[in-house]
Amino acid sequence: MSDEIVMRVHRVRAEVVVAACDADLIGRELPVGTNGRTVPVTSYFYGERKVTEEELVWALHRATTANLLGPRVLAIAQEAGFVGPSGIGTLGGVPHAEIFAMSTE
Repeated sequence: MSDEIVMRVHRVRAEVVVAACDADLIGRELPVGTNGRTVPVTSYFYGERKVTEEELVWALHRATTANLLGPRVLAIAQEAGFVGPSGIGTLGGVPHAEIFAMSTE
């Protein structure tokens, strides 16, 4: 299961938001800060549909925003050139990145 990826594409007006994470993170609560707060990793946001690496990369090419969580997803995004090592942070100790496409028009 640790090599599986789930993804959901959200469309809001002209925006295409790709949310993808390692499947084994769904249902976890990730700690944020030191005051006991957590962030839930939900299938509502990240989806339930398992996708291939190729599907993830295809979707990222079309995204205006991406929210990526988990070592497998981030490795794929990094290998495909969407994010560099300095663009990867952590959320509750799990690799995380947000990518935004900026229009030059």
